[in-house]
Amino acid sequence: MSFFKEELIRVKAFVFDVDGVLSQDVSPLNEEGDPIRTANVKDGFAIRSAIKAGYPIAIITGGYIERVRLRYEKLGVEHFYDKARDKVACLNDFLEKVNISPEDVLFMGDDLVDYRVMQAVGLPTCPKDAVSDIKNISKYISDKNGGEGCVRDVIEQALKAQHKWFTPEMLNSRAF
Repeated sequence: MSFFKEELIRVKAFVFDVDGVLSQDVSPLNEEGDPIRTANVKDGFAIRSAIKAGYPIAIITGGYIERVRLRYEKLGVEHFYDKARDKVACLNDFLEKVNISPEDVLFMGDDLVDYRVMQAVGLPTCPKDAVSDIKNISKYISDKNGGEGCVRDVIEQALKAQHKWFTPEMLNSRAF
């Protein structure tokens, strides 16, 4: 078995769940009884940085909130799968579109609906507050909770391992 830091070198794409990963797993409800999703600005910065560095990113979520889709589209995410009942099928569609092997994908999930898709990728990861079954199959557990910087954590580590984080080229681009 290899070490997580060594496996980061082969990451070519990132895939994330929304609830409990990109947003907190506890949130107030709106007038219709739907949860109000949170968004971490540091996660957003990391997503935008990864896209600018050439990494394809997909979001696969069982939920549907148009504001969530708009947030990630504004960050540059081109592959957004909502109302996903079969996350593995969504992953396969993404992989075909970007021509990347599942072994080269880092996926972050937090609950049992992510179990199968996490088994299908090379680098399954999760936030600190993921359920125990997901922690058991993760190759890395962030020290951050969902919606509190766990996405920034894994993206930053992967880009640092590949010498693509916070480079002089990034400073000179419109990313900053």
